[in-house]
Amino acid sequence: MARRTKAEALATRTAILDAAERLFHERGVSRTSLQHVAQAAGVTRGAVYWHFEDKADLFNAMMERVRLPLEEAAVRLDNCDAGEPLQQLRQLLVSVLQRVDDDPQSRRVFEIATHKVEYVDELVAVQTRHLQAVREHLATIGRCLARAGIDTRDALGLHTLLVGFIHTWMLDPGSFDLAREGARAIDVYLAGLAARDAQAASSAGTCAAR
Repeated sequence: MARRTKAEALATRTAILDAAERLFHERGVSRTSLQHVAQAAGVTRGAVYWHFEDKADLFNAMMERVRLPLEEAAVRLDNCDAGEPLQQLRQLLVSVLQRVDDDPQSRRVFEIATHKVEYVDELVAVQTRHLQAVREHLATIGRCLARAGIDTRDALGLHTLLVGFIHTWMLDPGSFDLAREGARAIDVYLAGLAARDAQAASSAGTCAAR
């Protein structure tokens, strides 16, 4: 009997999280109350409070169900080795774009976290998590670039390119192919970095020869 009760509690918690994700995406976080979530989940408001302390707790639990694209990239880019760092970097960044395109839940949660939440009051902690993900993403891109002999400061431009493509695509997903056009832009950026550094090395060699 206890096992059944635990299973029912888990099912209720999942229904609440599913309803919160849907409503946060449709209405925005600030315009969604816990009563709205309870009604959409088919449970009482008391049941919501039994599982979650407040809206911030509910929001964070919803976020924990899905690893956001930048967090995913930070973890996977950390495995970038010295063999072909730029090629690995390129493949991993393109895979992030592909995941946003292919996975509706990841896309919804990313959109909620970036477009549908106000970082005020109890949700300031959400901004902290977002900024931490950005810092980790920049650091891991920088490590990959460093292994290729490229200035780590160029990580910011590549990060901004990736995030900008995702944000622009989310405004109108049918306007362009995210993975294809994003990959094309990433290729141009990385080729430009490689060409710039090759030219700088050549110039340095010429000066040294003189």
